[in-house]
Amino acid sequence: MSILKQGEFVGSLDCGTTSVRFIIFDQYANIVSQHQSEFPQYYPNPGWHEHDPEEIQEISEQCITQACVKLEEAGWAKESVKVIGITNQRETTVAWSRTTGKPLCKAIVWTDSRTKNTVAHFEHLLATTGIEVEPGQFKTGEEGVEALRDITGLKLSTYFSGIKLRWMVDNYSKVQKAHQEDDLLFGTIESWVVYNFTGGVRGGIHVGEVTNASRTLLLNLHELSWDERLLAFFGFRWSILPKLVSSSEVYGHLSHGPLKGVPIGGLIGDQQGALVGNKCLRQGEAKCTYGTGAFLLFCTGKDIVNSSHGLLSTVAYQPSPGAAPVYALEGSIGVAGSAIKWLRDSIGFIKSASEINTLAASVPDSGGVFFVTAFSGLLAPYWDPGAAGLLIGLSSYTTPAHIARATMEATAFQTRAVLESMKLDSRAKLEHLKVDGGMTNGDVCMEILADIGGFDVVRPDMKESTALGSALLAGSAIRLFGWDISKPATLAEVNTQGSRTFKPHMPEEDREKGFTTWLRAVERSKGWDEGVYE
Repeated sequence: MSILKQGEFVGSLDCGTTSVRFIIFDQYANIVSQHQSEFPQYYPNPGWHEHDPEEIQEISEQCITQACVKLEEAGWAKESVKVIGITNQRETTVAWSRTTGKPLCKAIVWTDSRTKNTVAHFEHLLATTGIEVEPGQFKTGEEGVEALRDITGLKLSTYFSGIKLRWMVDNYSKVQKAHQEDDLLFGTIESWVVYNFTGGVRGGIHVGEVTNASRTLLLNLHELSWDERLLAFFGFRWSILPKLVSSSEVYGHLSHGPLKGVPIGGLIGDQQGALVGNKCLRQGEAKCTYGTGAFLLFCTGKDIVNSSHGLLSTVAYQPSPGAAPVYALEGSIGVAGSAIKWLRDSIGFIKSASEINTLAASVPDSGGVFFVTAFSGLLAPYWDPGAAGLLIGLSSYTTPAHIARATMEATAFQTRAVLESMKLDSRAKLEHLKVDGGMTNGDVCMEILADIGGFDVVRPDMKESTALGSALLAGSAIRLFGWDISKPATLAEVNTQGSRTFKPHMPEEDREKGFTTWLRAVERSKGWDEGVYE
């Protein structure tokens, strides 16, 4: 039996919306070993989307085990992994018991829109009673909306974790009872998996990382602290909340598995992880990740930039405990790759996701078809939870190929809408857009994006930027390879592979006509299923 080599590697657990992967990187961001597995999706009612938190944990542990097996098959000892990071789907909400360590219900996924009535309730509360901004001083109506946005950077929406948790407390007797009896623990996915990896009910730590916390409607964006005013407004106990931690520090150590004893050193929401993985660490740098949804983040540095055009202010990352955070403007698109999955699994137009490129390329255009993919309402820049999915422009001429192309165009039109808002907020025109994520593997999709957007699309050869982001933060926490996330120059040798640029070729007149027609289609999709104040 050959002796296994000892090296220095960093692992990253990427807990996405439909799958989990564990990737082991070397100091240059080359992938040494990896394993990926999908986990079940649950859709019990229209607009509902659930995950089983225990299944996510089980798949996460399997991915780490299998990646370590592959690492040793490649001749490297598993002890070569010195630290791991974790990145995750962000707003997905988990409620579990402090006493048993078990989930009290299924997790409500970020795409879920069942909470429209809950949003309507808090919109009414803002309009009438308002939110307390100083002791005894309330702001109501539009002033209340602005006060909430000033504290959190966010809007009232079905998208965010606090709204999902409120729905759980109001509708699940087990969650309500646990909240009343001080047995409830709340967290997003990184909080849940870290709790379990560090021992669970037997000493597991309950922490929440700041980029994920900034998506809850419970975090003061300016102070990076849970805010008493927000807890009072939404009606939550302090004791349910995890301890806030930075994006890069040693939180604890793995309590079991092949990497037992290895420190967990990096935590970050997946979209911010992609920003870090692409090394967009300075003010003015931007990226867009095309996965289940699409998320465009524009780094604003140390400044919180409040959008007047439908974007969100959010934490990009906090480089270490107590360090000043870096902020970003974000445009969130709820449906991107999931529309392709819908064509495959629900409609049966394609047998694999990659086939959409061939199908869409078989026609020169969408034949006048426009697809507003508002499966769970519309996020940025429209923020309409009542919007419904809409295919318009259908005729006897329409074929599956036209609908496939319209599906790709939908993501491009939404990207352009977000970038138009970003241009107005930042007063800067984007010359090129750096992209990553599963949808970017198809050249046809990237060509459509460049044509509809009217800008260069740059696709790096190293596409695992989300996982790489948490790996860089984890390595930085223990100064592995000399990495220091607060000093971008220390990352100069990381992810230096090449890229491919897609340039626009569509005539400007056609581009503007298409975008104007898309905006008409969006207006027709709005307000179909509005929330009701109860």
